[in-house]
Amino acid sequence: MGASQSKDKMHCTRYLNGKGPPPLTETVQAEVQGSNNHKKNTLIKQGNQPDGGKMNWNIERRSLPGHSECDTIQITFHFDDGIQSDMHPHPGHSYKGTEFVAYLPQNTTGTKILRLLEQAFENKLLFTVAANISGEYCVTPADIPLKTQDSGGPGSFGYPDPNYLKSVRKSLKVKGIN
Repeated sequence: MGASQSKDKMHCTRYLNGKGPPPLTETVQAEVQGSNNHKKNTLIKQGNQPDGGKMNWNIERRSLPGHSECDTIQITFHFDDGIQSDMHPHPGHSYKGTEFVAYLPQNTTGTKILRLLEQAFENKLLFTVAANISGEYCVTPADIPLKTQDSGGPGSFGYPDPNYLKSVRKSLKVKGIN
């Protein structure tokens, strides 16, 4: 094509040569099947969270400090006692299980964070096995922050914390969950 021809014609020629974007029907079908999802291009890191943990959540009809306009999502994580795998600090030795409770506001952002935390849990990113101050191995939160208190502010892992939802989302994104 010469320089005197329009860009519209060049664009049209790309379509004729099969070099343009795929037809709309292919695009929609790919999105429905998930193959055109940009999130799939992101590599989700895998953690070393012990197998067999459970994550459940429910809605509490009360608000968190700083989120008076909505109810509260209470998330419960449960791990039984177990034996450390090759991914843990002392393979073959036992660890103590635990139960953690975390809180999110039940608003648009909190609900989105809940879905992202579910993905993180499935990819074994939320918890790990580590020694506590007495040297006993136990399940403990990994490096994705959780609000384990419903009040008390950021210093005690509670609300109000105006930066929490942004910071947890950023931590999840670093792990490939967004």
